[in-house]
Amino acid sequence: MRFGRVPVSEAAGLVTAHTVRAGGATLRKGRVVTPELARQFSEAGLGDLIAVRLEPGDVGEDAAARCLAERLGDRTLRVAEPFTGRCNLFADEAGVLLVERAAIDALNAVDEAVTAATLPPYRPVVAGEMVATVKVIPYAVAGDVLDRACAAVPEPPLRVAPYRLDRVGVVSTRLPGLKESTIDRTLEVLTERLAPTGARIVAEERVPHDSAAVAEALVRLAREGAELAIVFGASAIADRQDVIPAGIERAGGRVEHLGMPVDPGNLLLVGSLAAVPVIGAPGCARSPKENGFDWVLHRLLAGLAVTRADIVALGVGGLLTEIVSRPQPRAGGAPDEADA
Repeated sequence: MRFGRVPVSEAAGLVTAHTVRAGGATLRKGRVVTPELARQFSEAGLGDLIAVRLEPGDVGEDAAARCLAERLGDRTLRVAEPFTGRCNLFADEAGVLLVERAAIDALNAVDEAVTAATLPPYRPVVAGEMVATVKVIPYAVAGDVLDRACAAVPEPPLRVAPYRLDRVGVVSTRLPGLKESTIDRTLEVLTERLAPTGARIVAEERVPHDSAAVAEALVRLAREGAELAIVFGASAIADRQDVIPAGIERAGGRVEHLGMPVDPGNLLLVGSLAAVPVIGAPGCARSPKENGFDWVLHRLLAGLAVTRADIVALGVGGLLTEIVSRPQPRAGGAPDEADA
């Protein structure tokens, strides 16, 4: 591709690098100069303009952008019509966005002419949401550059894992001083959280803050068809031998991991009871504001495994906006058991 100033008399068939206005005629940048427009510009006294001349093997910006966009997404993503060297990808259904970062990095490292940007990995998305964009910087790219960029992504690095679990069971434990209205509001917040995923609360248990009561409630939820169980403790989980982890194990389940490097959300537990994932919710999950609970909840609802390795990798970027209503915010305050 050759970029530079050319006489108007030689501009027909070239692409304008900048918008041109002369003699009442306007040609937007990136458009082809027609013979008629070249004549009008010349008659208006315009001597030259900055234009782009494609060379053999060059691929126009829109065609190149579409080609790359089609390499990035699988069938869960829709590729829109390209424009001005940009081609966007949209989710076809609600779910969690999966991104192979190494492939995106490899594509962006090929040449400064081609770029791809995505939403963060594991971001919850809704149908119709834009998840990625490809932008070709110049008006055209050399064919070999496009070939190398395509080769950098032999398999689609982007896909949406659709939500698969839609039956949620909830156990809330009680202690003196915990108001029923607090539990009611917690369930309302959870219902709102689940709405974009299509999941719903199908069973709810309120039991004493006791491991035996938690165990019995979890078994009942599993029998009632819950595909995911969430336990909201009247007191935050402080140890693997505390009430909620002890209750999970007493029910025949297991605790996979306690704690996470996400704040708010530190005191979260991930476990399982047979095939049913179990989340021991941190106190901040009572708030509608984003916290570490959301990150784990959406992955599990999409049928994705959440392992210890997954959780410990959340630290970079895991410092979220403070929830002002927390009993013990980072900046200090009166300590309370219903912490992160």
